[in-house]
Amino acid sequence: MAPQARIRQWDALTPPLSEWVLDAISTMGFTKTTPVQEAVIPLFMGNKDVVAEAVTGSGKTLAFLIPVIERLLRLDAPIKKHHVFGVIISPTRELATQIHSVLTALLKFHGPSAASLKAQEDEDTEMEDADSSPAPVFPPNTLRVIPQLLLGGSVTPAQDLSKFLKQSPNILIGTPGRLLELLSSPHVHCPQSSFDVLVLDEADRLLDLGFKEDLQRIIGRLPKQRRTGLFSASVSEAVDQLVRVGLRNPVRVAVKVKTRAIASGKPGEEGKIEDKRTPASLQMSYLVTPPSQKLPAIQKLLAALDPQPQKIIFYLSTCYSVDYFQHILPTLFTTHAIVPLHGKHPDKVRRRNFSKFVDSVAPSILLTTDVAARGLDIPSVDLVLQLDPPSDPKTFIHRCGRAGRAGRKGLAVTFLTPGREEDYVEFLRVRQTPISPLTTPAISVGPADAERTAKQIRAVVLPDRAVFDKAQRGFVSWVRAYSKHTASSIFRVTDLQWDELGHAWGLLKLPSMPELKKWEGDRKLGLDIDFENYAYQDKVREKQRLAEASGEVPKVDGKRHRDEGKVREESAWTQKKEQKATKELRREKKKAKREHVRHENMNEEEKEEEQKLQGMIAKIRKKVAEKGEDEFEGFSD
Repeated sequence: MAPQARIRQWDALTPPLSEWVLDAISTMGFTKTTPVQEAVIPLFMGNKDVVAEAVTGSGKTLAFLIPVIERLLRLDAPIKKHHVFGVIISPTRELATQIHSVLTALLKFHGPSAASLKAQEDEDTEMEDADSSPAPVFPPNTLRVIPQLLLGGSVTPAQDLSKFLKQSPNILIGTPGRLLELLSSPHVHCPQSSFDVLVLDEADRLLDLGFKEDLQRIIGRLPKQRRTGLFSASVSEAVDQLVRVGLRNPVRVAVKVKTRAIASGKPGEEGKIEDKRTPASLQMSYLVTPPSQKLPAIQKLLAALDPQPQKIIFYLSTCYSVDYFQHILPTLFTTHAIVPLHGKHPDKVRRRNFSKFVDSVAPSILLTTDVAARGLDIPSVDLVLQLDPPSDPKTFIHRCGRAGRAGRKGLAVTFLTPGREEDYVEFLRVRQTPISPLTTPAISVGPADAERTAKQIRAVVLPDRAVFDKAQRGFVSWVRAYSKHTASSIFRVTDLQWDELGHAWGLLKLPSMPELKKWEGDRKLGLDIDFENYAYQDKVREKQRLAEASGEVPKVDGKRHRDEGKVREESAWTQKKEQKATKELRREKKKAKREHVRHENMNEEEKEEEQKLQGMIAKIRKKVAEKGEDEFEGFSD
């Protein structure tokens, strides 16, 4: 990059950035600063607390990583061993991993930090390349950034602590639960003399996921004199509460995009300039179509787009929906590989599938839930599809924002059912998230397309009862999610067309559920299926089903006979009893641990006093036992 271009952008920041940082960000392809970076970096480096609200894809990650690095490397001396300089909190493992990846990519341009990262990699893999050149050696007192990623799942808290003690990282990045566990250790220190900065990325999502208590406990363990930054694409009232607790006179930065309002039919509103919370390079559109025609419409959309999108994110509302549609979509979208991802996947599966989609060079569709809606910078996403529109406009913004990032053109299409759901367009416009009808390319879908697609789906479901089970479970979870929309006046279960939805999902019959009690339609959807002989492809599972059908063993799933209800009730009672015993055992272990720690912290004089007291208690208990009296255990509640 030409020096003049860099001077006009990153070099223009005050205070100026280190030369190696400028080389790093220019080599990584960040040739221009963004408004949020220009506003936040000087404030953060100038000892100001910051609340930054900026459109998705606006460069918030670099806006807080660069000041954290610069502040640490400008200290007069390295902080002490096992002391923490900064903490970065993320709502999801994927976003925390991404932040850690961006940080390590920057640090590879800083010699001492890069050497520490190389040592970490060698220690983690426990392998050394005999042909590789030895890593450069720096004096022990050299300033360096040493990050540690803290995630639940495959790594235990004990392993995290062991790694912390060995490598002594000074920047911690992770999800709230695992961060709190590490910070609770007496071996991890965050004193006023060492700790400097706390960052909460996607702060509103942290609160939405129920991390408020963990966040308050983390903040309570950190010194009050610190720099704190809250970053999000939308700042809610809940975040304002957190601001009052955790920040001191913060500077608020709001970066939005100006756009012309969509003609709503009201006089004077056409051409009106209003704020928009999404990038200008992102086109957000909607298509109104019956449920059974949504998947055919997507097929025609993919065929009509030129050039054809290579990376697509396909959003559904529930994990069970993803589990079902991952079997269906490969038949409908043969040109793209389907990669499922949701929050109930094991950690290894989530990481593997996410990496598979990010690194894919072939056309791919990430079939996912809102677990992939926040903050993730997935490169080259061309199209976002929302089969299930979220009621929360903040989530809507984040979903759409996976495309159109960093100035790249993107398209996001939301599918709405004719009728009351069309009010969702006005609902979004009022919340500064305007969307327009999809006119280019023009999509035309009819009943014949819907019938053809339903047959294709059922052709996948019929050979294996396991897929049928997933369809039933996925549909029930979808209805429950639909009923919990915050915009209940728009998304009403009573307005749903059950037979239309059944064909849209390719169901063989509608499941038994409370919402269908008053519906008088055909639950078999006009199909004649012999469910008694409908088999699982898995031989073990089919054998279990046949045994249940013959009465040889009690049914595990489905309806039970009256006598089997007793078995279920006794089983539930036994399970509760076991859970209670387990909790009691855990309580006793925690009590014993606290007592052990208390005893270890006593001096010799206190230990002697404790022994005398326990001796007196033992004597009294012995006298009580000899008299045959009950021991007093305190007053009842």
